Amino acid sequence: MEPAQTEMSMIPNGKGHEVEDNAVSMKVLPEATDHPCRLDSGQQNMAESQEFLSAMDNKNTVGFTDFEGKTSFGMSVFNLGNAIMGSGILGLAYAMANTGVILFLFLLTVVAGLSSYSIHLLLKSSGIVGIRAYEQLGYRAFGVPGKMAAGIAITLQNIGAMSSYLYIVKYEFPLVIRAFLGPDTPSSDEWFLNGNYLVIIVSICIILPLALMKQLGYLGYTSGFSLSCMVFFLIAVIYKKFQVPCPFEDYSYNNTLALNSSLAVHTSGVSNANNSACAPKMFTMNSQTAYTIPILAFAFVCHPEVLPIYTELRNPTKKRMQHVANISIAVMYTMYFLAALFGYLTFYGKVEAELLHTYSRIDPYDTLILCVRLAVLTAVTLTVPIVLFPVRRALQQMLFPNKTFNWLRHIIIAIILITFINLLVIFAPNILGIFGIIGATSAPCLIFIFPAVFYIRIVPKEEEPISSTPKILAVCFAILGLLFMIMSLSFIFIDWTSGNKSPNGH
Repeated sequence: MEPAQTEMSMIPNGKGHEVEDNAVSMKVLPEATDHPCRLDSGQQNMAESQEFLSAMDNKNTVGFTDFEGKTSFGMSVFNLGNAIMGSGILGLAYAMANTGVILFLFLLTVVAGLSSYSIHLLLKSSGIVGIRAYEQLGYRAFGVPGKMAAGIAITLQNIGAMSSYLYIVKYEFPLVIRAFLGPDTPSSDEWFLNGNYLVIIVSICIILPLALMKQLGYLGYTSGFSLSCMVFFLIAVIYKKFQVPCPFEDYSYNNTLALNSSLAVHTSGVSNANNSACAPKMFTMNSQTAYTIPILAFAFVCHPEVLPIYTELRNPTKKRMQHVANISIAVMYTMYFLAALFGYLTFYGKVEAELLHTYSRIDPYDTLILCVRLAVLTAVTLTVPIVLFPVRRALQQMLFPNKTFNWLRHIIIAIILITFINLLVIFAPNILGIFGIIGATSAPCLIFIFPAVFYIRIVPKEEEPISSTPKILAVCFAILGLLFMIMSLSFIFIDWTSGNKSPNGH
């Protein structure tokens, strides 16, 4: 596998679609060779593609027939799993607490199934026109407006992802520092325990220098570490379910008798084992239920990566790539449900919007949770510059479509993006708002609406009339996505305007 193509396919959670050379964005699918459509606009991307791939200098565009995919079926499953997995897993236990186990399982199954179907629509569309880049499908279907709409949706999605990552830094990093300092930790008023200051420091000292690199290079491989961290997180959540008593008592920083405090917690758990607060709810609805579908949609967005991964697949066919997608979604579906279930069964109604933060209420010095926090913090910090690259490239394609690489523009866009995201993280009330708004806007577009309308426009009427079953299903799919977006946004705005606050928010 060529280095540039490896970088593209290994980027997690919807962030790698842009990191591709022109050999990827202008490929001709095997299924497309019998169709009259050609490489409509791939050459418009040549200038900005060089931001990532200096090796592309003085090379001619390569057609699909000149490119041999080298990625195995198993590695393709792993790569797409990286694309699906993200920080959304931290909010699923909260979603289950506000829907109940049965309703959550139903919604999770529905969103996973619809994600698989939308991938089918993308593969069918790309097979007809010979394009393997999400934005170029938009251009092929609707011209410049379609390309702009896809680029904006992907940009919003990635900004939401970066914000959620830095939000984790904001609330987890102070807890890590406090754990290392021990029980004699000074007041929270100290600057080094202020999450806002820590986010700025991490952004300036780590994220910005990495974001100023001209090429991604080795950073693409951090997605494997990121996925490993999330597996570690899942194992810790399952283990902790059997270690934390119910109901638990908040850890007291002022209690000097740690042994007596621990004994009191366990005694309370035994005496109140049958307390109603420790009974899981199978079905429930409240003002926070509106966030469930956006959180689930946010957690399953991987569609911009599907086509590049398809390109790298060995012996690529639509059926083979669909199997890759189905297996990846099934694995992530299982991990999501287990993380949500055991996180919910640990804290029940007291679970917070960011699950990992809830464990500090029991024991902020727990060694296992401290290790999980360190792993997740490292993973999300290294992921932010990876996510920033395709956002910057999308902005340059929309604002400076015919400009060659320029260092000053490269640096200024990175600084503006990081500054904007820092302001968003500092002033956002909690991570739930980020998951909610981004999950209710860009996620339905990328999962439901765009794949359906691209399919309707691209598939020739001679092959499938508008009255055919596949086209009717695609229309219904787009309408469903639009309804999801409208309903989710309406409930979220009603929740905001009514002044409801999550009792478990930060």
